[in-house]
Amino acid sequence: MSAMKKGAVLVIEDETSVLAFVRIALERKGYEVVGVPTGALGLEMLASRDFAGIISDMRTPGGVNGDDVYYWVTRNRPELANRVLFVTGDTVNPQTVRALRLTGAPYIEKPFRMGEFLDLVQKVIGTAND
Repeated sequence: MSAMKKGAVLVIEDETSVLAFVRIALERKGYEVVGVPTGALGLEMLASRDFAGIISDMRTPGGVNGDDVYYWVTRNRPELANRVLFVTGDTVNPQTVRALRLTGAPYIEKPFRMGEFLDLVQKVIGTAND
């Protein structure tokens, strides 16, 4: 496993309890975490600072979903395009299934086991720099 580039992991998640759970797990592993509740805020953060990777819910309020964030990243921050991980509880929704297939980005379904989540984070984003 390679160490990730310096920088925080951006977590886009509108469920407060899920964001808190993910933040605690990542911080225990040494990651710095910046959490935002909407894709629109995520894009503002991505436009203004560097991140080591992105973990995004597929469906967030405010009209900017996970796949919108992904496509913005491919155009504006292509170095991050292979360090995006989706979290979704919505794989029965045809729109979500299509978006996941079209982006090709890795994803994990809610509810997930923390160990499984952290293994995937390390594969996609890298290990935290302690």
